[in-house]
Amino acid sequence: MSVEILTRHDLMSFKEELISELKQIISKEQIEQKEWLKTNEVLRMLKVSPGTLQTLRVNGTLKYTKLGGIIYYDNEHIQALLNKEKK
Repeated sequence: MSVEILTRHDLMSFKEELISELKQIISKEQIEQKEWLKTNEVLRMLKVSPGTLQTLRVNGTLKYTKLGGIIYYDNEHIQALLNKEKK
């Protein structure tokens, strides 16, 4: 039987990884609960470049609203689009 010794450094590294993963989960849940999303949130959600997001707007794939220079995307529409494209 092999014995592994955990050091304080190992525990601190595990703690940092765990906190990082929890932050990702929490931020993802908060994004999914919002009705309107800003561009940076949609970029993170879809994992696309700003150019690709602009293309999706221009060709009508993603519906959006522009208020005072800020573009908002309907979260429900994005979720429906993602579910429709699921394979």
